[in-house]
Amino acid sequence: MGAGNKAADILILEIQVDEVAWSELPDLEKLLRRAALATESVLGRDLSDAVVTIALASDEQVAEQNLRWRGKSQPTNVLSFPAPRDMPLPPDEPRPLGDIMLAAGVVRREARQQEKPLAEHSVHLAVHGILHIMGYDHINEAEANEMERLEIDILGVLGISNPYAPIV
Repeated sequence: MGAGNKAADILILEIQVDEVAWSELPDLEKLLRRAALATESVLGRDLSDAVVTIALASDEQVAEQNLRWRGKSQPTNVLSFPAPRDMPLPPDEPRPLGDIMLAAGVVRREARQQEKPLAEHSVHLAVHGILHIMGYDHINEAEANEMERLEIDILGVLGISNPYAPIV
């Protein structure tokens, strides 16, 4: 997996694989690209001049960034770092939306505990991260409900069932 290329009229997605454990999912880059495009479509936003970077990282890498930016010493499943909206750019330079990190071990453990396919859980967390860098959050109940509804809609476009539905 490598850096994304700009194709006409679509979001630029750059994927950086920093942890070998992610190679267990050989189609993950393709799934993440579909997730980014489905997010763009469901939100009805033209992101053809935007860049999203997703780092497929180790738990240790995510724990380092979680401590640095959030003061929490443990890894989390996904971290999102929105780019400043007022960042000056050269003409015709795509606008960075932000960076997302997924922690291999945490994501794998959660998928197993929640009895979900690893690929689907990874895609869900990538969508969650993309929504965060686009300005969505879940600080209060109304925001959380809106973000969950969007995630369910986006994942539905991808043929992934509601990740918030109880395990039966």
